[in-house]
Amino acid sequence: MPAAEEDSRTARKRRQIMEAARPVFLRNGYVGASMDEVAALAAVSKQTVYKHFTDKEQLFTSIILDTTGQVEGLARLITAALDESGDLEKDLGELARQFLDALMRPEVLRLRRLVIAEADRFPDLGRTWYQQGFERSLETMAGSFGRLAERGLLRLDDPQLAAEHFVGLLLWIPLNKVMFWGGGEHYTPAHLARLSEAAVAAFLRAYGAPEQG
Repeated sequence: MPAAEEDSRTARKRRQIMEAARPVFLRNGYVGASMDEVAALAAVSKQTVYKHFTDKEQLFTSIILDTTGQVEGLARLITAALDESGDLEKDLGELARQFLDALMRPEVLRLRRLVIAEADRFPDLGRTWYQQGFERSLETMAGSFGRLAERGLLRLDDPQLAAEHFVGLLLWIPLNKVMFWGGGEHYTPAHLARLSEAAVAAFLRAYGAPEQG
């Protein structure tokens, strides 16, 4: 078999195992996850699982780091919404709704709970997941806010702090609640839209240039 074909087959098998393992870890946590169940769901032998991942820790780490790509999309969303903005209140509102919708999805909430639950066991993993995912989005937002300030659309001295304030206003209420309550389905789209509007209004009262209110 040609090397390229073998590499492709190996990559597909590895992806198949990771896709099967993700719901097992999300449902049962690290300690409760069974490699036997992973193998059964992936429709492979347990020996095949260990051929691709030396142990449960490596499989868990690979799954968590693989999900940072879900948050990278938020960075693209930020720059697309803000860098060419001609109506900051409108564009911030749209960004807020999409940002909140992305982070309140049940699979993202379950992943967040799992990373937090295992932070003491895998502190480096939690730190890396935060830096490569959420922190990168904050840095992208800070850059966009800085450029908006240069255009006179925002009034601020510290773009990074402004980005943290914006996300804090947006996420504090719903995200903290669902971290304790579980799920997230008790927040309807109308609830999330109202929270988004309130966060944008508060942010612009603090950071908006005079013409922005």
